[in-house]
Amino acid sequence: MSEFSEWFHNILEEAEIIDTRYPIKGMHVWQPQGFKIRKYALNLLRKLLDDDHEEVLFPLLIPEDELAKEAIHVKGFEEEVYWITHGGLTPLNKKLALRPTSETAMYPMLKLWVRSHSDLPMKFYQIVNTFRYETKHTRPLIRVREITTFKEAHTIHADAEGAQKQVNNAIEIYESFFDQLGIPYVVTRRPDWDKFPGADYTMAFDTLLPDGKTLQIGTVHNLGQTFARTFEITYETAEGEHEYVYQTCYGLSDRVIASIIGIHGDSSGLNLPPSVAPYQVVIVPVLFKKGAKEVLDFCSKLNDKLQKNGIRVHFDDRDIRAGKKYYEWEMRGVPLRLEIGPRDIENKKMVALRRDTMVKETLDYHEETLIDDLNEILTNISQNLKNKAWQEFNENIRPANSLEEAKDILMKNKGIISFGWCGDESCGKEIEEFVQVDILGLHEESTDGKCIHCGAPSKTIALLAKTY
Repeated sequence: MSEFSEWFHNILEEAEIIDTRYPIKGMHVWQPQGFKIRKYALNLLRKLLDDDHEEVLFPLLIPEDELAKEAIHVKGFEEEVYWITHGGLTPLNKKLALRPTSETAMYPMLKLWVRSHSDLPMKFYQIVNTFRYETKHTRPLIRVREITTFKEAHTIHADAEGAQKQVNNAIEIYESFFDQLGIPYVVTRRPDWDKFPGADYTMAFDTLLPDGKTLQIGTVHNLGQTFARTFEITYETAEGEHEYVYQTCYGLSDRVIASIIGIHGDSSGLNLPPSVAPYQVVIVPVLFKKGAKEVLDFCSKLNDKLQKNGIRVHFDDRDIRAGKKYYEWEMRGVPLRLEIGPRDIENKKMVALRRDTMVKETLDYHEETLIDDLNEILTNISQNLKNKAWQEFNENIRPANSLEEAKDILMKNKGIISFGWCGDESCGKEIEEFVQVDILGLHEESTDGKCIHCGAPSKTIALLAKTY
């Protein structure tokens, strides 16, 4: 793929995913095609969460004094907060913040909701827009000032063990979600200097875009009792004592959509997994003067049959050249294209093009097994996209035994470097400074080797990469 950044901007426009011409920098409009991809991705996520979470919706505005209560948390966001100072022409007594994230909006209410140990655990999530005054160079879907697809879950537990189990459960939920989208990832524990403000620790999911830079696509935070103590969230134990709760939170954003587009796309455009494709199948009639009506009638009935059986299908009967249609649907990433002409109907065949391989094959048309046959192909496309993405991802994780080697690999190949690290913060910051990229986090424990920088025994295998 040529210059990824240029390709990414072009496909967002050409495939009508979002329109970035909205007159506020870092904010964009979801167009119908993009909104459908977003909708189907969120459907998958809701299905995973609704098993044992309740969906809620909290206000967008947070009073200044509530936001200011958790000092460490606010310090993490103070340069990014949008403030409302007036209601109409009247100056407000108390400034209101547009939520950068919702801990300080939700937790004063959770204090009112939590009563007894029998209420716990509580698990809530919401999908909302959040606002951050991003001062770095904004990028559509990746670094924005209005995050329009912000899924945040917040859970409350009676003890530390419950919170820890929930962190593990949240990681499993995200793994299942990304697996369904065919997005490869590494899960790391962020270094202490890069954890979520106010958290005991942060676990993060990172993927790799085609330009060799990593993109953080999900985070899971163990909040311990930090916010519970600030917002006085307590519960009554079975013995009648009052104890502070333990909490977790975990979030995803528009970056998930950016990953679907960037990781699976190619020089022909989008290449969408069937689970999120606005259309999973497109039917293109191949028309000649003779037999045109029969072909259109056949295609129309086929369209109805697929639709009734839960396949998202589009019958493209526009009066334009077939080649133009082919280009358009390939660019839009429709997983499967069916081409049907008079001879195909006669021979009970269909020509199918799989977008993942760009290979055409002739399928037998069997009325009774047609739906199963097509669903099998769509499942195979999903698996193939996932396998291909994971293969490329794993090929771009490389070990380094010295800082010079790490720097050299990143200069030549970008991608992710794995290395031994002693775990010391000052040593870690020196590593980042030398290599000029970020430590993603601790990937797995290791007592075998030595630290890449100071030579002390390594406590962990860590990862570093150039990040967005």
